[in-house]
Amino acid sequence: MDRLAWLRWTIGALALMLGLSLAFPVTATTGTPLSVCIRPVLAGQTPAALFAQPAGFDCTTAQTKFGGGDFWILSQRLPAIAAGDHDPTVRIGSTWVHRVTLYVLYADGSIRRSGFTSRTAGRLLGLGAVIVQPVPRHDVAPVRLLWHLEGAANLRGLILGPALAAHAQSDTTEILLAALYGAFGGMAIALIVYNFALWGALRQAFQPAYCLLVLCLLAYALTSSGALGQMLPMLDNNDRQRFNALFLAASAAAALLFARTFFERAVFSGWLRPASTVVMAALMTTGLAWAALAPWQFHLLDRLLAGAYLALLVLIPAVLIQAWRVRSNFLWLFALAWGVPIAVAALRVANAFDLFGWSLWLDNSTILSMALESMLSSMAIAYRIRLLSVERDTARAQEIAARLLADTEPLTGLLNRRAFLNRAIGRPGDQVLMIADVDHFKRVNDLIGHDGGDEVLRVVARALHNSVPPDSLVARIGGEEFAILFDATNAVDPAAVLERVRGQRMPFDIVVTASIGTCTGPLMHETDWKHLYHCADRALFAAKAAGRDCARAAPTARIAA
Repeated sequence: MDRLAWLRWTIGALALMLGLSLAFPVTATTGTPLSVCIRPVLAGQTPAALFAQPAGFDCTTAQTKFGGGDFWILSQRLPAIAAGDHDPTVRIGSTWVHRVTLYVLYADGSIRRSGFTSRTAGRLLGLGAVIVQPVPRHDVAPVRLLWHLEGAANLRGLILGPALAAHAQSDTTEILLAALYGAFGGMAIALIVYNFALWGALRQAFQPAYCLLVLCLLAYALTSSGALGQMLPMLDNNDRQRFNALFLAASAAAALLFARTFFERAVFSGWLRPASTVVMAALMTTGLAWAALAPWQFHLLDRLLAGAYLALLVLIPAVLIQAWRVRSNFLWLFALAWGVPIAVAALRVANAFDLFGWSLWLDNSTILSMALESMLSSMAIAYRIRLLSVERDTARAQEIAARLLADTEPLTGLLNRRAFLNRAIGRPGDQVLMIADVDHFKRVNDLIGHDGGDEVLRVVARALHNSVPPDSLVARIGGEEFAILFDATNAVDPAAVLERVRGQRMPFDIVVTASIGTCTGPLMHETDWKHLYHCADRALFAAKAAGRDCARAAPTARIAA
């Protein structure tokens, strides 16, 4: 099994373990569920009369069918309260409502009440955006509950997930949810810092996009969990829901922006790029409209926002198909990390269109799925960065190879004239320039052919390169002419260089010799090079005139002041 397969199996196993661990707080018992019946408010109705005549309540019609307004909601007869629990609580999901009054009927026929408004709900708001109302104390057990709702929007229901819970049970649920949201918050902050720091080094567009996504999710978690209401009890609970809707829409738009920057550009080519821009604009526009205009045309605004989420869900398969068509390297990573959040988003959209009812699991599913996504996406980003590192290393190696090819004379592998001069001019101190020329090279070509002559040049080049110090520059600057440059403090005997050339085995065992002219002088400027070269060339001419296969040195090259 290759490394990529092992990585896939590892990520899948981690996803399963994390999913199971995160599922525990959501499925933890939050109390005894209560079934309820509904009745619209009419003039003259009193709690005592409604408790006495429960037959007038509708127990079969779905809550969302009643629309918005004022309602009475009657619970089933309450189960027996444990003898040791003197402080039972009533838990309901937070909804858009102006005022809620809870009436409690006790076994002795007495009725007590408690309540809250959207402005005072913060003191009763628990984590998971659940309203926790203590049952008023009385000498006998409660037998039934009656809620009076005023100004209910009824987008997802009137009373969501009503349950009777023991006090200790509520505390346990609160601790579990605090651990869940705290872990998500810590992980989100760590991911933002990690990716923002990496962006400073790598400058990849997907990194700030991912930071924006996680920041929006962190804000959404703060508002949807009820933690913001606990930190700011004076905050109107309906305003908290405005922020919640806005940050959820922003998170969805940021997720699409992240996908656009994470995938290769070819994935969002053609119509997908403008389509994704339209969907992001729709999400932000409808989210802002919901937050700013509610409760005006509440159901219309809610349907428009749900429609924007639906458009996102329709776009995602098109993106994945296009990624598969262009053979994206990141398709399987994206699908693995975002599979659960996409499925959860589909469920929430279905809930928005009243295809099924509310549940506590569904209400917390976004944070649960995004916690899983955050961990897997961090691994996907690490893999993406690994690929970038490999790409950069490959590009750097190719750049070095290209530079070497550009600086190298192809036949001998030595520096070419341009590269030689670029490296030579500007060397401090006096430099020694040797000009070596193969003797009677035309005869060599006539004797063994041009291919043989090329091989002779390669052998001579190796001999020259191996005869001088490592920091010397060796180049082929003409047909059979070579240049060697080294610091004047390094003693190189030209005779030893010629002896090494003579000792090389040549093609067809022919004898090849060379002549050398040397000159010493400064080489800080191009004029120094011209003077030094002409000086060494005159010395080479002298060596040729002396019978070849020898070296001659010219006087030190100095430019007249």
